[in-house]
Amino acid sequence: MSTPTAMPACLYIVATPIGNLSDMTPHAIDVLKQVAIIACEDTRTSGKLLSHFGIDTKGSKTDDAKASTPHHNENSAADDTDTTSKQKGHNKLWAYHEHNSAIQTPKIIEMIEQGHSVALISDAGTPLVSDPGYQLVQAAHAAGVAVSPIVGASAAIGALSVAGLPSDRFSFIGFLPAKTHGRQKQLSALIARTETLIFYEAPHRIIASLEDMATIFGADREVAFCRELTKTFETVRKSTLGDLVEFVKADDNQQRGEIVVVVAGVNVAQDSDDISIHDKLLQRLLEDLSVKKAAALGADITGVKKNALYQRLLELQAE
Repeated sequence: MSTPTAMPACLYIVATPIGNLSDMTPHAIDVLKQVAIIACEDTRTSGKLLSHFGIDTKGSKTDDAKASTPHHNENSAADDTDTTSKQKGHNKLWAYHEHNSAIQTPKIIEMIEQGHSVALISDAGTPLVSDPGYQLVQAAHAAGVAVSPIVGASAAIGALSVAGLPSDRFSFIGFLPAKTHGRQKQLSALIARTETLIFYEAPHRIIASLEDMATIFGADREVAFCRELTKTFETVRKSTLGDLVEFVKADDNQQRGEIVVVVAGVNVAQDSDDISIHDKLLQRLLEDLSVKKAAALGADITGVKKNALYQRLLELQAE
């Protein structure tokens, strides 16, 4: 068994900057300097960040080969099977991503149980928000291992803070399905949600996703488009979905970088008398359910009386 580190044995979930390196907190730097292992998505990307802040990724020579060598991954600088003979101490930077999490998770938990401290970071922002890590945190709780957040930057919360949309209730949706049918199906299921919705989207799909949102949610639905937050060419634009589609189409620069789309929920007070605003949802429910079951489920989702939805479903069937 390797020698435990002086830092308390714990799994630290450490937020890193999403663009501006000045957003790195002193607490995060201190923790990353002291932990025995830093688990990250991409060792090359994280290695550059850690180097910028003077965080040494070489561990103590007292740690044994097992501590220094995680499961082989071609992208990991910590994967050399002859690590102890090639460097003075072990490489404390471990690759941890969706493709190796099943293998790495028990190894990391074992290290913490032996008395070592471990930090989990993502390529940018707060880990587990559209990033790997859920399995590791779940396993830590199951093993009775302490888990502690080292808070900091988050693109989702940053976008919400500047969106100018209700922030008392919101849902983080993350990335929509890449294929058109799956994306439209998920958006249809969200059409009657009253809380603010937060989406991430890839640059090459942003126009298609915005067009689908405008079609399903309505072109007049309020939205905030937040791109490259905290970076030099940051964009924050409050608009409607219809106008936003044209804005992004007209400027290739808006189709690059990290994108967060914050969409207003349905305004129930404004639209409660117009049951037709729920037509897309009701039509989607009718594809899989009887009128009776669709009315019941629709009532649960929208808050509209079941009898009123039942009548509207009959009208839609007749059209």
